[in-house]
Amino acid sequence: MQSRPFSYLFTISYFGARYKGWAPQPNQQTVQRKLEKVIQHCLGHSDFSLIGSSRTDAGVSCIGGFVQVFLREEVDMDSLLPQFNLHLPQDIRLNSVRGISAGFNLIQSVQKKTYRYYFSNSASFHPFASAFLVNIKEDLNWESMKEACQLFVGEHNFKGFCRPSENKSDYNREVLSADILDSNEFLGQFFPEKIFYFEITGTGFLHHQVRIMMSVIWQIGKGEMKISEILQRFESPEKFEKLPPAPANGLVLWETVLGI
Repeated sequence: MQSRPFSYLFTISYFGARYKGWAPQPNQQTVQRKLEKVIQHCLGHSDFSLIGSSRTDAGVSCIGGFVQVFLREEVDMDSLLPQFNLHLPQDIRLNSVRGISAGFNLIQSVQKKTYRYYFSNSASFHPFASAFLVNIKEDLNWESMKEACQLFVGEHNFKGFCRPSENKSDYNREVLSADILDSNEFLGQFFPEKIFYFEITGTGFLHHQVRIMMSVIWQIGKGEMKISEILQRFESPEKFEKLPPAPANGLVLWETVLGI
């Protein structure tokens, strides 16, 4: 039961390269830890708590996320928002804020999330672009890759496409849409002429699920994996070796939709 009766809902964006993910970890810089330090400084006390709508991994970025902050006393959060952003590093920004009932459950209110994984297929790739996307040098079969995306749509057992945990028994998740699209978000002399992204929307995702799915799609595109293996992994995930996740730097939590 939340003992702090005043609650505020923020939208948040961050570039995840410098952080060991969202959640606090001992002796590590994380997005939540940095946010807590700045809020404490601006409020002048530590009598608050906060939760995020997503626990992104180390190196993963976010365009559309949410943070809920609980306080014991009411404050003018609209006037504090510029102060928070003044003291936050430039790779974290709180975009907006609104008051909301303390009984609002941010985690349970998430209806769907959309992730984008940015990559290129270029023979000449500038190192500066590596902060935002991953380059695949090999020739790719784009038709097979797009076909693989469609096999992920629907409700499936994704145990063979995530990092399993001893504490987890339910690996069923629903993917609402998945596709590979052309990108125009990154322009300039250091970026490849053509950039793509794997976009996936679902009601929820498992640890490393999107990155492993991206890795599988690349393997299929390079002819290193048969597309039929996706269905086989749904049916019998224990029969296959663990799959490596794609690097974190290409992944962005693009949108979070809440049921408010």
